[in-house]
Amino acid sequence: MRIAIMDGQGAGLGKSIIKRLRKEFDNNIYIVALGTNTIATSNMVRAGANVGITGAKAICSFCNSKKVEALIGPIGILCSGALDGEITAEMSSAIFNLDCKKYILPLRMHEFYIPGTISLQIKDMIEEIICDLKRLEQFIL
Repeated sequence: MRIAIMDGQGAGLGKSIIKRLRKEFDNNIYIVALGTNTIATSNMVRAGANVGITGAKAICSFCNSKKVEALIGPIGILCSGALDGEITAEMSSAIFNLDCKKYILPLRMHEFYIPGTISLQIKDMIEEIICDLKRLEQFIL
């Protein structure tokens, strides 16, 4: 199973997700780190991603040409100008149109409020993603 993790800035969220995926799936999955900058990408690769892709042009190219079963990232990856301006309109469109299951984490730091999510903890959201990925993995095999 191929999973893309997208994050920006220092990739704190992306690193946490990758470490948890590696703990749960070991090397039975292929993780692609999509970083909006070189620091984010290198941090995610150090956390255990198989390969890193950096920048708007490369991320759009990946989304338009590669097949992954899932993508995980904060809600800001769907919005042009998010992540302190690191998300371009082209990136958000390419991510939205990527043909895979998308796990979007409703972080409040992007000025979005999704009712019903206020008490969600990141670790609980990641755990829910892990459970669903296990179901997806069984379906793919």
